[in-house]
Amino acid sequence: MNARLNRRTLLAASASAVASGALPSAFAQGTWPTKNITVIVPFAPGGAGNGSVRILAEIIGPKIGQPLVVENRAGGGGIPGTQYVTNSNDDHMLLMGSTSMTILPALRNDLGFDVQRDLKPIGMISSQPLVFAVPVNSPIKSLDDLVARAKTSEISAGNSGVGTLSHLTTELLNRKLGLKLLAVPYKGDAQLIPDLVGGTIQLAVMNLPVALPLIQDGRLRAIAVTSKKSVASLPGVKTLNTLGPEFVISGWAALFAGRNVPAAGVERFATELRAALQLESVQERFAGFGVTAEIATPAQTREYVATEMARWADVVRSRGIKLE
Repeated sequence: MNARLNRRTLLAASASAVASGALPSAFAQGTWPTKNITVIVPFAPGGAGNGSVRILAEIIGPKIGQPLVVENRAGGGGIPGTQYVTNSNDDHMLLMGSTSMTILPALRNDLGFDVQRDLKPIGMISSQPLVFAVPVNSPIKSLDDLVARAKTSEISAGNSGVGTLSHLTTELLNRKLGLKLLAVPYKGDAQLIPDLVGGTIQLAVMNLPVALPLIQDGRLRAIAVTSKKSVASLPGVKTLNTLGPEFVISGWAALFAGRNVPAAGVERFATELRAALQLESVQERFAGFGVTAEIATPAQTREYVATEMARWADVVRSRGIKLE
């Protein structure tokens, strides 16, 4: 009798807790997740995307009732790590995707995955603009000056490698404005810095967080940023979209689910992701990496990825870009 009464009491209390939202959301909203969630970052530790994901894991894990385990699988431009997720049958596996996902399909036919078919968008995480920088003693003083000079004379423009966002941004300007920017590929921003500071190359298109300390130290001059709005850390520097709306360009990070993650799980995680990104504390920590929190639904993320894929595929085809 007492056992039956206790059971009834427990059930009544549970029902009341569900109604009031007092129980963990995993109980109230379904069974997923039932174990640790693995978030694959297909790059080495230390980057802004990796740091951002780890911040979000701290916040979202307790909200959904299971830990988020961030695992770095670096190498191959992010391809092996992405393949690991798209080939997995694990229904608790997510991927931190990035800009390269929208560029590589136009450059390679051996990826082994289809971004739109094999991954389910959850939401955006962050974005960061590129910056056009010149040596501090360069005769190029402004964006307008660069455009005027590059219409009549060849200007060497360093980038972080063939097929990277910085390279394709250079080629987009050449195509749209008829400029003569000679793309000079390096193996990353760090490798081009000595040549840029020393004047071996006349210009570079770089990730803002890398270039900013050199600009602030007076070793480089910023002449344009690719964000939609001006950047607070670079007052007075023009945005590239003053030349046209198509020149809003960002490096970005987003979360995707593997193919077996249930739709309800995607939606639930997406809701928690958007809530976390709205926290002022998260936005401040992101700013420490030089990135801005970006909030988007799964549908908006899918649309953005599709638009970016089409944009960069057009640049690759029209400029005849091929990987070496």
